[in-house]
Amino acid sequence: MSQSLLQMNTIFISIIIEALPFIVLGVFISAFIQMFVTEEMIAKIMPKNRFLSIAFGTGMGALFPACECGIVPITERLVRKNVPLYAAIAFMLAGPIINPVVIFSTFVAFGDSWKMALMRCGLAIFVAVLTAIVISYLFNESQLREFANKKLHLHEHDHGSSRPHEEPVPAGLWAKITGVVDHAIDEFFSVGKFLVFGGLISSAMQTFFRTSTLLQLGHTKATAIAIMMLLAFIMSICSEADAFIASSFSGMFGTAAILAFLVFGAMVDIKNLLMMMHSFKKKFVASLIGIIIVFVFAGALII
Repeated sequence: MSQSLLQMNTIFISIIIEALPFIVLGVFISAFIQMFVTEEMIAKIMPKNRFLSIAFGTGMGALFPACECGIVPITERLVRKNVPLYAAIAFMLAGPIINPVVIFSTFVAFGDSWKMALMRCGLAIFVAVLTAIVISYLFNESQLREFANKKLHLHEHDHGSSRPHEEPVPAGLWAKITGVVDHAIDEFFSVGKFLVFGGLISSAMQTFFRTSTLLQLGHTKATAIAIMMLLAFIMSICSEADAFIASSFSGMFGTAAILAFLVFGAMVDIKNLLMMMHSFKKKFVASLIGIIIVFVFAGALII
C-alpha cells in the first residue's frame, strides 16, 4: 500500500506541474479579455451567421496556446462577453488541439511526421464544429449566460466584493493592468481547486485501476477506440504532452484508436470536467460530453 501511495503521489505531482503553467496562462488570458475586450469589440468581429460564427470560434482556437483545463475559464469569460455559446464551445473544443504548440508536439512525438498531427487537427475540427452546431439547436444560450453571471455574483458576494458581476472596464492603462492581475488571482484560486481535485482523482484511478485489463479488451476497432477514449479521460494528460503518451500505444492499437485518445482526452478529462461543471449547468455539461463522445467515436470509426 505504501508503494501504491508513493506512486499515486508521484502521478499527482506530475499532473499538477504539467497543468499549472497552462492554468496560469488561461486565467491571465481570461482576465485580459475581461479588462481589455468589450462586448462592442466582439460584436464587430463576430459573424452574425450561426455557421460562420462557429467557424470563426473554431479558428480562433489556433491563436490560444492553452490546454483543455486552461481554456475553460477563457470560454466562460467569452460567454459572459456575449460571444454566442456555440462559437465559444467550438473554441473550447478545438483550441487545445489546433494551437501551434500542440501541433508541433504531436509532430515531434510521432517521429517528425505531419500525418498524425494533421489527422488529429482534422478530427478535432470535425468534432468541434458538429458539436457546436448541435449545441446551437439544443440550448438557450441566454439561460447559460445568466447562470454564469449569477454564479459569478454569488462568488463575489461570498468573498465580500461589492463589485457588480460585470463591472465597467477602467479607463486608465495602469488601472486595467492592475485589474488583469486582480482578476487572474481571483480566477486562479477559483479554478485551481478543481485542478487539485481532478489530479487527485486521476492519480488514484491510474494507481489502483488496472489499465492492462482494459488494453486486453481492445481486439476490435470499435472496442479499441472506446478503450482509448476511456484511458484518455482517466489519465487526464494535458494536450501539450499527450501525444508522447499516445505514441507509446502505437504498437498495440491502430491509428483510429490513437486519434480517439488524442482528440477526446484534449476535449474531456477529469480535470476539465470538474471545471466545466463549475462554469456551466450540469445538464448542459452532461449533454455536451455525450455529444462529444458520439462524434469522436464516429469520426475515429470512419477513419
